[in-house]
Amino acid sequence: MQSQFFQKITSASSVCVISLALSLCAPAFAQTKPNCDGLPSAEHLRTVLQSVVKEGASKNGGMGNQEWAVVVNRDGIGCDVVFSGSSRSDEWPGSRVIAASKANTANALSSNDYALSTANIYAASQPGGSLFSLATAAPPNAKAAFGDPVSFGTPNDPMIGKAVGGVIVFAGGLPLYDSSGKIIGGLGLSGDTSCTDHIIAWKVRHELHLDNVTMGPSPDHNDNMILDFKDGQSPSGFGHPACKGGSNSTYIIESLSKDFPTGPGKK
Repeated sequence: MQSQFFQKITSASSVCVISLALSLCAPAFAQTKPNCDGLPSAEHLRTVLQSVVKEGASKNGGMGNQEWAVVVNRDGIGCDVVFSGSSRSDEWPGSRVIAASKANTANALSSNDYALSTANIYAASQPGGSLFSLATAAPPNAKAAFGDPVSFGTPNDPMIGKAVGGVIVFAGGLPLYDSSGKIIGGLGLSGDTSCTDHIIAWKVRHELHLDNVTMGPSPDHNDNMILDFKDGQSPSGFGHPACKGGSNSTYIIESLSKDFPTGPGKK
């Protein structure tokens, strides 16, 4: 009798322990739906991305490659992960995580009052610069970066609903601002030269109407790339080198503020 009693107690205790463990672990397995209010849907982002990429190297510079695009919200949580080609193999595989890190960086280092593209932090992050070693400050989140490759670039991408992490200190990342000038996230592009990534990101942000930048370090008071490097130095402190490879992108970058204006006074 006593043996049976303790067997029942042990069995009941085991059930309680298992149930408690499952209840505590359940949130870890659930993928939280991110708050992406004001940000584009993945379908809209991909449509805009494809239209810009199709303009080719003559209008975007670089090599005319296909691109990855990632959008994060203000908390750095992944909202959209898309690619411009017909399949994920049309783009450089490594550019998915790079695009996410660019989006994270631009969002993390920008505010309502001041926008910094990833191009703007290149100079300061070099040896001797005030932000040297910045690139090692926050590595990508492995749980967001890796998973089943079949899911990459789909609504089931492991980046969706997770903090993507990562810091990139070359061009291709831009902060996103709504119509009131409030920062709501970041956009990262990768797949070509970093200068072309910047150009395509600029055009995509403009088409999404999320470029209401009020102030930035460029001569046009926005977050455009500043091509002032000479003999390894940037007089502005916010400079980025011109890119080699494919079609020249310098003249396109220098015309971005005019052709695709930012801010509340844009036309």
